[in-house]
Amino acid sequence: MISGTAQIDGECDAGFSAVREAFEQNFASYGDVGAAVAVTIDGKPVIDLWGGVSDKDTQKPWERDTLVTVYSTTKGMTAICAHLLVERGLLDLDAPAAAYWPEFSQAGKSEVPVHMLLSHRVGLPAVNQKLPEGAAFNWETMTRALECQQPFWEPGTRHGYHALTYGWLVGELVRRISGRSLGTFFRDEVALPLGLDFHIGLDPSHDYRVATMYSAVVSPEVAQQMDKRQADVAKAMPPGLAEARTNISIQGAHNSEEWRRAEIPAANGHSDARSLARVYGALSVGGDLDGVHVLSSDTIGRATVEQAMGQDTMLPNKTRFGLGFWLCLDGNMGPNDSSFGHPGAGGSIGFADPVARIGFGYVMNQMKAGVVESDSTARRLIDALYRSL
Repeated sequence: MISGTAQIDGECDAGFSAVREAFEQNFASYGDVGAAVAVTIDGKPVIDLWGGVSDKDTQKPWERDTLVTVYSTTKGMTAICAHLLVERGLLDLDAPAAAYWPEFSQAGKSEVPVHMLLSHRVGLPAVNQKLPEGAAFNWETMTRALECQQPFWEPGTRHGYHALTYGWLVGELVRRISGRSLGTFFRDEVALPLGLDFHIGLDPSHDYRVATMYSAVVSPEVAQQMDKRQADVAKAMPPGLAEARTNISIQGAHNSEEWRRAEIPAANGHSDARSLARVYGALSVGGDLDGVHVLSSDTIGRATVEQAMGQDTMLPNKTRFGLGFWLCLDGNMGPNDSSFGHPGAGGSIGFADPVARIGFGYVMNQMKAGVVESDSTARRLIDALYRSL
């Protein structure tokens, strides 16, 4: 089927034509270059569509097995790893993080509980020491920097999105307890058993099927608005934080080999939409799917209890956090407030809706400004999905 210049492939069950139409329209009118969307209901696939191209220069088609960087959508997978350890009695959410990571006790952090690292309330969204070029690709450099970093606010007194540091904070706990890197633990304990094509630290053998990522293109007017928002956020930060948050910048690196090989559990997962829909589909039905256990319903329940809600210290908007997951806010994951998951920069998202028993995944290679705003390509698909139920 041709939509504008985009070839659309895959399957879409009867009754969900509105989603297919919205997907086609995203290419024809709203800037998608290559993308995929997948949905499960009751753990069963009902939508699995992909289209467009994975590379503008070569016009290579987006295939069924195309992978793409999903940025912060990776955080949801990192959260699952932590909660697996909680479920196994190896990680206590109320215990001090330093009980598992002794070096973390520096700079007044000896009593900071684990749950604050998962809920963006620990006050470590950045580091204020000058880091070497490429520090974000070096695990030891980043964890050592966080060990000696004093929180920018008293832990627990406010919340602010830990865009990159979340992955090293939570990932180091997983590493200390399991003896495996976050990417390895996720592969062994979640991705392989469930059959996910999701990678945190990509093997070179998969490079041929990775889509080229394209940065968002915004008008001068929108760019000016974004600059003003960032300035407003900076004014609300403690002294030094506005400067510190740039010290681990990864801008421009997202198509590099270095980016693909590193494990940055807050930002550099590579996935397809099908895998997101499957893992969140499992969580939407209580945590077990096709004989594979992901998390128990009790563990999911605790992981999705609201920990923080309101104006974010680091972002120009409100956020609502559970323990490692974003919680539904203003319909960004459908109409049910109990929906949870994680969006990524530029527009990707995966989420579970335990009321409608939905698992949803959307990935793309043309980034857009914002996350899951009311006029985003992901939001158009989400809204069309719920109109179809």
